[in-house]
Amino acid sequence: MNGLLETVRQAAAPHGLNLVAAIPAHRYDSAVTENMCARSIDPNCRSLVVIGNGGGSFWRCFTEYAARRPGWHDRQNPLDDFTREIVEGSVAPVVQASGMRCSPVYPFVSDGPTLNFMELARLAGLAGPSIIGVVVHPVFGPWIALRAALLTDAALDAPGDAVGFDPCPSCGPRSCVSSCPAGAIAFPAGWDIRECLTYRVEAEADCTPRCHARAGCVLGPEHRYPDDELAYHQMRALRVMRPYYKTHIRTRPS
Repeated sequence: MNGLLETVRQAAAPHGLNLVAAIPAHRYDSAVTENMCARSIDPNCRSLVVIGNGGGSFWRCFTEYAARRPGWHDRQNPLDDFTREIVEGSVAPVVQASGMRCSPVYPFVSDGPTLNFMELARLAGLAGPSIIGVVVHPVFGPWIALRAALLTDAALDAPGDAVGFDPCPSCGPRSCVSSCPAGAIAFPAGWDIRECLTYRVEAEADCTPRCHARAGCVLGPEHRYPDDELAYHQMRALRVMRPYYKTHIRTRPS
């Protein structure tokens, strides 16, 4: 089965999906709540193949793909749609061609069953926790993202190099803390969501180009996302933050 995982890596890599690992379903399911279990989505799932990207190669592949398809950027979720195209058109088929069942699951799904992708990344050895609210990789630092998981009946157990990776407690500079203009990062408390959202909504322009705390992380600065990708993700995040802030945080009348 190690050959199957290598085939998945070869299918994913040309599209910038350069992080792939696999974990037995029972190991993941035992660490998460029932509604996030793989067996809740596919009772016959034996393994999860986790697929992500580190650095800016996935974004470059996306921009090249969209440039060849007029109107792609006008879609409601162009990057998510690109992810589906690649996973379901190029990656999942190689698993199915081997005779194994394969069901893709995505972290951006909000109207159906999904997985705890941050916990999945940690357990599968693709990333470790951080105080800035995102997972981090030993090489790529915070410049990674989990794009999909394939639920399969193949028996796979191939964790990545980040098993047990937990860099923040031993980090000397902790420059992410001083970089955050909202004062929303602290050690050991971590990311203060309320402070972050309040600042993002009320002082929008200051964090529009990038998350300053993420950019301040000492890990993998050479792999930082391109500026247009940073702005894209910040814009998408702000769209979600505004209604949440209005409903759950803002107390004074508008």
